Amino acid sequence: MNQRTNGQNLVITRVFDFPVELVWKAWTDPKLVMLWWGPTEYTSPRCEIDFREGGKYVFCMRAPEDHGGHELYSAGFYKKIVPMERIEFTQSMADKDGNIIDPAQAGVPDYPKEIEFVIEFKALGEQTELTITESGWTPGQMAEYAVIGMNQSLDKLAENVGSLHREMKEKQK
Repeated sequence: MNQRTNGQNLVITRVFDFPVELVWKAWTDPKLVMLWWGPTEYTSPRCEIDFREGGKYVFCMRAPEDHGGHELYSAGFYKKIVPMERIEFTQSMADKDGNIIDPAQAGVPDYPKEIEFVIEFKALGEQTELTITESGWTPGQMAEYAVIGMNQSLDKLAENVGSLHREMKEKQK
């Protein structure tokens, strides 16, 4: 795992023990996104994806009850899609309807108004290398939390989507 904060960019690279098609689906199928989106102990009760260039998404993550149980929403638009290779999209804080909100008005002044994501998928046989680049961050505590949260989310992706992959392989035997 590689992670670094370079001025405005956060970069995380991870290798998953399942094929690129499944990692791709984990980012594009709302039912799979809901299995892993959000840091440890957070859940994702709602996810809407219009997966096409220009299409919009709304992701929800819910804090655990001992952290208030509140729901946080992010939304954005898909800018570029190269199947099984690359997804480029924007991400902003949003309300439950997917309307973009100003982070400062939401009490998070050091959170960017918009983050540019580039997700790169590299097939390595039965494994997949995933590289996430987030642009638009200011160095500081929120950027550090973003790296921690994304790594925890990717841990959940590896565990939950990996379990599905193992179950599918068992059924094929």
